[in-house]
Amino acid sequence: MRNTIREIDVQLVREAVKEMCIEANYGLSEDMRTRLQDAAQKETSELGRGILHQLEENLAIAAKDQIPICQDTGMATVFLDIGQDVHFIGGALELAVNEGVHDGYTEGYLRKSVVGDPLLRKNTKDNTPAIIHYAIVPGDQVTITVAPKGFGSENKSRLFMLTPADGEQGVIDAVLETVHAAGPNACPPLVIGVGIGGNFEKCAEMAKRALTLDTREHSGLPHICALEETLLEKINETGIGPAGLGGSVTAMAVRILTYPTHIAGLPVAVNVCCHVNRHRVRIL
Repeated sequence: MRNTIREIDVQLVREAVKEMCIEANYGLSEDMRTRLQDAAQKETSELGRGILHQLEENLAIAAKDQIPICQDTGMATVFLDIGQDVHFIGGALELAVNEGVHDGYTEGYLRKSVVGDPLLRKNTKDNTPAIIHYAIVPGDQVTITVAPKGFGSENKSRLFMLTPADGEQGVIDAVLETVHAAGPNACPPLVIGVGIGGNFEKCAEMAKRALTLDTREHSGLPHICALEETLLEKINETGIGPAGLGGSVTAMAVRILTYPTHIAGLPVAVNVCCHVNRHRVRIL
């Protein structure tokens, strides 16, 4: 029996992306709000607690006045998980996504931070194009994840091509090396996304997508869940603390995604994110 094809007008995608760009930049997702509140309770440093309370106050002001929670409103990353029984109508999907980013950043008065050529450096003036990742999945729905990410933290991210002999300890060392190098410059307390396996580009994509996972949860794989917990503990033992001024909460969460890899390799990507870790998810 043939599945029924569901038609979705790309203008719905455009409108959703616009709204999500604005929502993500104006307020925290629910999981990050919970994490920040937990961090303020767990922080043992008086100075660190004061900084975390200032961050919470900043978020409250942004919500009240409907202004961005950070001056760097990021480069938009968009994940599209597209059901194989969906047929898009009304235009080109990728154009609609970028039009949504254009609308969100112009109508939302968000800072435009994208240059059209990495060497000539001329601003595109609407924060396009977005970085778009596509996946074809079963079903007739489209899951859109929008994750605007600033480059204060993006610039501190790293990719390591480890050997199988490096093993789990090599992964731990790579993450800790990245966090130490980032220091205060990635606006801690951090959220760390880690991709393990695949190849050069796959592990980097997984690390970015890991940042969009619910930070209140852990991997369903027992050994990866244990690794997430171990990494969070070791990162917080560094004492970098909120704003890099010392404390017991350097990171609020570590999320890991994995993929099969080659017998000769162990690719590891570490995507560092600041304390807001902006993202929104919507299903059409």
